[in-house]
Amino acid sequence: MSGLQCLATENIWFDKHRYDEAEKRFYEGVNGPSTQQQQSSSHAGGDQELVSRMKSLELENQTLHKVVENMRAALQKLESRVAMLEKTPASAAVPCAKAAPVQAAPAKQMENGGGDDDDDDIDLFGSDDEDEEAERLKQERIDAYSAKKAKKPTLIAKSSILLDVKPWDDETDMAQLEECVRSVQMDGLLWGASKLVPVGYGIKKLQINCVVEDDKVGTDILEEEITKFEDFVQSVDVAAFNKI
Repeated sequence: MSGLQCLATENIWFDKHRYDEAEKRFYEGVNGPSTQQQQSSSHAGGDQELVSRMKSLELENQTLHKVVENMRAALQKLESRVAMLEKTPASAAVPCAKAAPVQAAPAKQMENGGGDDDDDDIDLFGSDDEDEEAERLKQERIDAYSAKKAKKPTLIAKSSILLDVKPWDDETDMAQLEECVRSVQMDGLLWGASKLVPVGYGIKKLQINCVVEDDKVGTDILEEEITKFEDFVQSVDVAAFNKI
C-alpha cells in the first residue's frame, strides 16, 4: 500500500483549528467578551472622557479670557473718568474764588451802613428800676415759701418704751415706788399703764410703759432720773423699745 492510501485510511483531523475557533466564539458569546476586549473598551472610554474634559476646559478658558478683557475695559473707563474729575475741580475753583469777594462786598456794606442805627437803640447802662423790681419779686417769693413751710406741721418722731424697775427686796413698798417713778416729769414724756411682775422669792418688779419724743427724751435720762430714788429703786432696765 502506498503512502497516500495509508493517509486516506487513517482517521486524521486536518481542520481542527476551525472547530477550535468556533468553540472559542461560542464560549465568548455565553460568558461575555474576554479580558483583553474589556480592557480595550475601557481604554477607549477613558480616552473619550479625557477628550470631553479637555474640550470643557478650553471653553472655560475662553470664557475667562472674555471676562478679563471686559474687566480691563471697565477699569480703563474708570481711570479715565477719575482723571477727568481730578482735572475739573481745579479749573472750576478759580472762578469761584474770584467771585466770592464780589458777593461778600454788599453784605459788608449793609453791616457798615446799618450799624449806626443799631447803636442808637442799645442802652449800655441799663435801668436800675428793672433790677429793683426783679429783686422785690424774688424776695416776695422767698417770704411766701418760708411762710408756707412754717405753717406745715412737722412730723414728730416718738417711741414707746417699756421699763422694768426692780426694788431692793420684798419689803419695798411698790405703790410708793410707782409714785416715785411717775413723779418724773419732763417735756416730751407721757407715762402709761403699769403692772407688777413676780421675779422670785416674793419679790416683784414694776413694769411701766411710757411714750417719749425722741428729740426731747432718751432712755439714759429716764434711767438717771428714776435711779435717784435710791431708797426704793435698785435698777432700771429697758424691756422693750418700739418706734411709733
